Amino acid sequence: MEFLAAALGKAGSLLVYPVAFLFVLTIVVFVHEYGHFWVGRRCGVGVKAFSIGFGRELFGWDDRHGTRWKISAIPLGGYVKFVGDMNAASVPDDAAVARMSAAERAMSFQTKSLPKRAAIVAAGPAANFILAILVFAGLAYFGGRQVLAPRIEAVQPGSAAEIAGLRPDDLVVSIDGRSIASFADMQRLVSTSAGDTLEIIVERDGRRLNLQATPTVREVEVPGFGKQRMGLLGIQGSRDPADVRFVRYGPLESLSLGVYETWSVVDRTFNYLGKLISGRESAQQLSGPIGIMRVSGEVASLGGVSPLISLVAILSVSIGLINLFPIPLLDGGHLLFYAVEAVRGRPLSDRAQEIGFRIGLAIVVMLMLFATWNDIVHLGASFAGRGT
Repeated sequence: MEFLAAALGKAGSLLVYPVAFLFVLTIVVFVHEYGHFWVGRRCGVGVKAFSIGFGRELFGWDDRHGTRWKISAIPLGGYVKFVGDMNAASVPDDAAVARMSAAERAMSFQTKSLPKRAAIVAAGPAANFILAILVFAGLAYFGGRQVLAPRIEAVQPGSAAEIAGLRPDDLVVSIDGRSIASFADMQRLVSTSAGDTLEIIVERDGRRLNLQATPTVREVEVPGFGKQRMGLLGIQGSRDPADVRFVRYGPLESLSLGVYETWSVVDRTFNYLGKLISGRESAQQLSGPIGIMRVSGEVASLGGVSPLISLVAILSVSIGLINLFPIPLLDGGHLLFYAVEAVRGRPLSDRAQEIGFRIGLAIVVMLMLFATWNDIVHLGASFAGRGT
């Protein structure tokens, strides 16, 4: 009986991972695709299908406008197929449009004006950013925050902080011109600045001092996110109760905080990509579906709804941002084609667009394979680290 209980407990804990993964990804994908759908409908475009997932349909229904709403077998994304689209990637089917009746052609995506087409494509990523802002704002409004003052309790010997001249009881005022209101603000900025020289202003004995510190790179175990390469100064936050306060936010403050948190995710992403291109960061931190599932499960295992909802917001920003990259097949690739059309006064030829979509598909597949390989390597290292 004990063995059976242990086995059921193990199965239950493992079940958390796919359930949390589907919960997080389904919300983000639905909101993204609904952005395309909502603006498309308002621009007079007919919608053939709205799918969560790819591949074979598991179940679905038709609405009164003739749109097929469905859940498909491969839960790694979704799509909206408009009238005039050749496939789920929204590749235009000009031949099919030419064979349509006048009424059908009027509802096709391809016959809409350039501003309308661009608005429909941009609406997906925009919906992701709006979702993130609202989630972050909601968490701040309903839950409030415990804020720790950016005061230093202790400095590790030989650390970047000690070399820079930081001392216990220093209050950090700003870093690189950015005001620091909490210890979390400082951690966020330092963690993405490994190897960068930071201008730090601290308050010490009633005076303000300008110091320079260069965070060192270390792999840190982050709950729910595994090992992450981060910049560290080597300091400990204050444990004085006087430096801790609980803050309640009003509607406007919460919304402002939601925008700030969303922008912080974007800023950290671009910071990482910039360092990746310059060779100062490793591509090993790129994650795919397996990594998202692992993170979702670990965050869900932490207990409470707030961490998982926060992950929804973070993933929503990431998917919205990735979709804006100018890679054919992604939303950003479509917008790139529209920008070229705006400059030329006419769209690219079908052949040029087809080549672009094939290149985009190759890039996306290669990135997915690389990210999945990273996930497998990290998963193997995690199991090896636990031992038997």
